[in-house]
Amino acid sequence: MEAKAKIFGHAIHPILIVFPLGLLGMSLIFDLIGKASDSGEWFLVSYYMIGAGILGGLLAAVFGLIDWLAIPRGTRASGVGLAHGLGMVGAVVFFAGSWFLRRDNPVLPEDLAIGLSVVGFLIAIVSGWLGGELVQKMGVSIVPGANLDAPLSLRKESPRLRPQQHGK
Repeated sequence: MEAKAKIFGHAIHPILIVFPLGLLGMSLIFDLIGKASDSGEWFLVSYYMIGAGILGGLLAAVFGLIDWLAIPRGTRASGVGLAHGLGMVGAVVFFAGSWFLRRDNPVLPEDLAIGLSVVGFLIAIVSGWLGGELVQKMGVSIVPGANLDAPLSLRKESPRLRPQQHGK
């Protein structure tokens, strides 16, 4: 099945996800550098990256929801898509909590703020892998003959796509 939300023939959701994932992931790296160097400048950059990542994540979620609503219910892809979407929203919520705790003093975040970023990052890694399952294994958003019930990619059976049905 092809994506419902497109621009110039390309699915919008996969185009947008790179920004929040990159911003939020790097914010955690900058926090770790800030901790190691005891420099508030790294924490300040992280604070702004988290803010931008949250906005980008919410925008990507809108287009992900549009595409998910087009997946037939009862398929494995629908369930994986739901877990992917809820996980990514959860990751953004954890980063939002981190951002909220930093707002009064972004150059010296509490350990809890950094801890929330770590949890958000770990959730994003797992949820991003689920998004990869949708695209890489099942062909969602990219292949008209997508196999919406393809098994988990950790299993070695079954090809990714169904054979094309001609004349339909």
